[in-house]
Amino acid sequence: MSLLLLIKLPTYSRNGLEYRSDVENVKKMIAELKQARALELKNDKWRGSVGGIVGAPIDEVWNIVSRSSRLSEWMPMVENCTTLAGEEGLPGYVRLVSGFMFPQDYGDRSWIKENLVSMNSVTYSYVYRMEASNVGLDGSINSLKLIDYGDDSTLIDWSFEIDPIVGASEDSLIDYLGFLYKSCIYRIEGAIRNASKDVDKA
Repeated sequence: MSLLLLIKLPTYSRNGLEYRSDVENVKKMIAELKQARALELKNDKWRGSVGGIVGAPIDEVWNIVSRSSRLSEWMPMVENCTTLAGEEGLPGYVRLVSGFMFPQDYGDRSWIKENLVSMNSVTYSYVYRMEASNVGLDGSINSLKLIDYGDDSTLIDWSFEIDPIVGASEDSLIDYLGFLYKSCIYRIEGAIRNASKDVDKA
């Protein structure tokens, strides 16, 4: 049913100008509603978040999660992380992450080009945007924040949002990413211990 039929219009004026003016206003309103709906669909995201507590002081946790060179220490599915542009820690820094983050045909490696949106060492937080990939997650955003949990422990809050993927199940994809990121959080404490052992040996 046309929206024009759902909106009560005033009766004709004697010269008919009043009616024609209102029809144009209604048409304009309908066009604006369609534009707003299109924008809403465009901005629609699939969102998820995971968290965990690491038995280590916040500075030690930050030292490992904020450095690209240490990514594979707590992300077992990452094989390589290469700087492509910019300076690490500053907005605009671009890195290429490759490994087995997502299953690929014929055992091929996944790769993701990430752009650092922001990093704040005072609030222990950063945001990366996936600019390009071979896993269909272009435009996705990952945000990580650390919170001092007391007793030399750290709470990690990892949130993410992705553009809807045609043919994919939102719940299945969010659950998979949650599982993937949660497994990384669980490895941080062990990675810190291993790094400490290496320092002691040296």
